[in-house]
Amino acid sequence: MVSMLVVGLVVAVLLVGGAAWASTRWSLYHQLDNELVAMSGQFSAPIQGDLENMGGLSAEALAPTQTSLVLVRADGQVTGLPGAETVLTPGPDELTVARTQHASPAHTQLLRGQRLRVLATPLVIDGQSYALVVAQPLAPTDETLSRLTVVLVLVGAAGVVGLGLLGWALGRSAVKPLRQLANAVARITETDDLRPVQIAQSDDLGNLTESFNTMLNSLASSRERQKRLIADAGHELRTPLTSMRTNVELLIADDKTGMLPPGARAEILHDVAGSLGEFTSLVGDLVQLSRDDRVAISREPIDFAEVVRSAIVRARRRGPGLVFDVELNPLYLLGESDNLERAVTNLLDNAVKFSPPGGTIRVHLEGDRLRISDQGPGIAEEDLPHVFDRFFRSDRARNTPGTGLGLSIVAHTVEAHGGTVRAGHSAEGGAEFTVILPGSQRPLDEP
Repeated sequence: MVSMLVVGLVVAVLLVGGAAWASTRWSLYHQLDNELVAMSGQFSAPIQGDLENMGGLSAEALAPTQTSLVLVRADGQVTGLPGAETVLTPGPDELTVARTQHASPAHTQLLRGQRLRVLATPLVIDGQSYALVVAQPLAPTDETLSRLTVVLVLVGAAGVVGLGLLGWALGRSAVKPLRQLANAVARITETDDLRPVQIAQSDDLGNLTESFNTMLNSLASSRERQKRLIADAGHELRTPLTSMRTNVELLIADDKTGMLPPGARAEILHDVAGSLGEFTSLVGDLVQLSRDDRVAISREPIDFAEVVRSAIVRARRRGPGLVFDVELNPLYLLGESDNLERAVTNLLDNAVKFSPPGGTIRVHLEGDRLRISDQGPGIAEEDLPHVFDRFFRSDRARNTPGTGLGLSIVAHTVEAHGGTVRAGHSAEGGAEFTVILPGSQRPLDEP
C-alpha cells in the first residue's frame, strides 16, 4: 500500500512538472505571437503609404528587436527590407494569406538552422494583394524553456528521490509490527518462548499485534494449565499406584512364603479393589478435564428439572440414611443431559459425603437457579475461592474419598453451557452450591 502511495506521488510530481512546462511554453509563445501581431499592425500603415521604400523601414532599424520582415505578393514576388542580410523564404501558408486575404495563426519555421516564429497578415496596396510577413527568432524563448526544463528535471528528481526515501521510511515503519510478529513466530518455533510482542502503535497492525499477544497469552495459560494438570495428576495417581504395588508385592511374597496370617489375603485383595476403583475414577475425571474443547451442546431442548431428578435418584442410593428435600420447577434449556447430570451428581455426592447421619440435603430448582445445600461442616471461608480448582481438597476433606476433581468438572460443564456456579454457606451452616443456567420456564418449542 505504501509503495502504491509513493508511485502515485511520483506520478503526481511528473504530471505537475509537465503541466508547468507546457503552461510556461504556451504563455511564452502566446506573448511572442501577440508581439508579432502588434508589430504587423504597426508596420502596415507606413508600408501602404510608401511601398517602394517599405515605409521607411530598414533592417538596421529593426535589428535591436531581431525582427525580420518581408512583403509577399499574390504572384509570389518577395520584397525585403533594404540592407537585410537574411530574407525570409515565404511558404505555402504565406502565399495563401496573400491570395485569399485571410489571416492565419503564427507558426514556427526553420530557416538556415534557426527557428523562427512567423506571422502573415493580409495587406492590400494599390489594388494588389500582399501578405506582410513578420518573424522573430525563437532562440531566447527556447533558451528560457531549456532552463525551465533543467530546473523542473532537477526539482522533480529531488522530489522523486525524497518521495522514495519517504516511502522507504514509511514502509519500514509500516512493516515493523509484521517483522516483529515474524520474529516472534520464529522465536517461538525455535525456543518455545511465549513472551508477548511489544505494541508500538494503535493502528490496524497494532490491533493485529494485540490479537497475536492475546493468542500467546491464551496458549501460555493453556500450557501452564496442562503442566499443572500433569503434575497434579502424577501426584494423585502415585498414591493408588503405590498402594496397589505394595499390596500386589505382598500377595506375590505370600505365594512364595505363606507369611500372611489367615484373613489378611482377603483384606489385601479388598484394598486392591478399592485402589482400582479410586484409580478408575481418577482416570475418568482426568479424561473429562483434559478436553480443551467446549462441551458439544445438543440442540434438542431438555428439561433441567428431569436431569436433576435423575441425579437425585442416584444420590439417594449413595446416602440411604439421608433426607432429601426436593423442590423442582421446570427449566427448559439447550444442553447435553449426560454432562449436566454428571455435574449435578458431583454436587449431590459432595453433599452426601459431608452430611451427618440423618441429615437433610435440600435441592431447590426455581427459575434459572439450582441450589443444593447440606448440613455438614461447610466450607471454610479461606477455601471458598479455591473449591473449583483442580485437585483442591480442604483440610476437612483430606480423609474423605474422592479425587479432588468433581467440583472442577462441575464448573467446566456449567460454564460450557453458558452458566455460572458458586459456593457458599447454607442457612444450617453447611455448604451450599448455586448453579445458574440460561433457560426458560416454558418449553422451547412453544411460542
